[in-house]
Parts: sequence; C-alpha cells; structure tokens
Amino acid sequence: MTTPSTVQRIEMVLTEEISVGELTPGVRLDEARLAERFGVSRTPIREALNRLTAQGILVAGEKRGVFVAEYSREELSQIFEAMHEIEAACARIASQRLNLLSRAEIEHAQSECLAAAQSGDRAGYLRANEAFHMAIYKATGNPYMAEIATEFRRRTGPFRAKKFATAQDLIDSAESHRDLIENIFSEDSTTASNGMRSHMTASFVQTLKVN
Repeated sequence: MTTPSTVQRIEMVLTEEISVGELTPGVRLDEARLAERFGVSRTPIREALNRLTAQGILVAGEKRGVFVAEYSREELSQIFEAMHEIEAACARIASQRLNLLSRAEIEHAQSECLAAAQSGDRAGYLRANEAFHMAIYKATGNPYMAEIATEFRRRTGPFRAKKFATAQDLIDSAESHRDLIENIFSEDSTTASNGMRSHMTASFVQTLKVN
C-alpha cells in the first residue's frame, strides 16, 4: 500500500481545513509558517500551494503570497448552480447503483453527523458532513463524477461553514439528512434527484444569508 507523499499530505490537510471553514476566504497562507508547522522545507509547501492554486481553491495575490479564494455573491450563486446539478446527478446515479457496502457507508457517515451534532462539535460535524456527501459520490461508482463533485464541495466549504453558527444549526442539518437518505435508498432516481435538489436549495439559501 502506498502512502501519500509529503506534498500530498500537506495538500490534503490544507484542503480539509479550507473545506470545513478553518481557513476562511481571503486568508493569506504564509510559506514560512506552514513550513514550520509541517516540519518541512519551503519546497513541498510551495508545491502544495501551487497545486491548490491550479485547482482554484487558492488564488495568487497581486503581491507575494497566496490566499483562500473569495467569490462575489454572483460568482457564489453560479458555483452553487453548477453544484446543485452535480449533486442531484450523484444522488440519481447512486440510487440506481446502491449496494450493501454503499448503504452502510452512507449510514455510517450519517451516524457520525448525528453524533457530532448532538455533542455540539462544530468542527467534527463539518468533517462528518463532508464525509456524508462524499459517501454519496462514491456510491455512484463513477470516480470522475465523484472528483468533480468533491472539487465543488471544497471550493464552497468556507462559505457553507458560516451557516453553522449554533448547536441547533448542526442538529437541523443532521436531521435534514434523514429525508435525503430515504429518498436515495428508495432506489427511485427521480425521487433521489429531487430530494437532493431540495436539500441543496435549502443549504444555498442559508449560505447566502451569511455571506
């Protein structure tokens, strides 16, 4: 079994921190501080930052340094519009290709969401929520679709994270997964797709209120 390279490890950590809102839009990432944090030279840090910049997760500043990407409300609306379509497609395809393993993975991810929400663990819930959606992507059996969906989720992570301001927000979000799971497990592609559209629309409305 291969292990991630140093660059990949740094990239994965930073991506997760951005996707759950620990690194917020507009924050500058300092090479020297990151090198000290990860205990490496600046070379792998620079390569990881370059890779994230190429993905649009980070942007280069006018002066030296890179920053977590920021979007206008119009840009964010356009990104979410595309994300809605991809998420709905993932739910539709997942409902058609469900097996015992994918069902178990989705259910496990939901149990993690509920546990984090009930304990008021915001950071834990954000990570569990990402895992929940990625379990749905994986259930499509299409790694290319899963990759595209994951990219949009990473880009919007810092913006979506802002809507979870209270413990009740976490609980409400976790509870909203119940209907979505029921729709996907119905194995009716139209029901699954419509269920995801409703779920994403509610999420988008909440996100715009706080951004």
